[in-house]
Amino acid sequence: MLLLRSLLPAVLLFAIGVALPSPADAFERSGKASIAVAELPPEGRHTLSLIRQGGPYPYPAKDGSTFSNREQRLPKQPRGYYKEYTVKTPGSRDRGARRIICGGKAQQDCYYTADHYATFKSITE
Repeated sequence: MLLLRSLLPAVLLFAIGVALPSPADAFERSGKASIAVAELPPEGRHTLSLIRQGGPYPYPAKDGSTFSNREQRLPKQPRGYYKEYTVKTPGSRDRGARRIICGGKAQQDCYYTADHYATFKSITE
């Protein structure tokens, strides 16, 4: 019953067509959950180093490709702003779930996801 009461306002807003904030809005308001470069896994630090050098990348067909931000979990930017890069996952037979997404001048606006775009942390130097 308590759970139902806590969900009722959101259900009512949805029913009358009031838009709830997008995940990107919440991300921006939250002060951008962040992760320091030193806190990235070693493979993430290596990927960030490759991004800064301009490659070469382990998955050249995918790394550096446009990340469209369809789910709008990152701040809204024009199409083509964000590029995605693989962070290798030890023991994985494929690219795994970890990525670094960068955008902006010289790819300095970077985010890390360990769960294939479900959540992001802003990378701080």
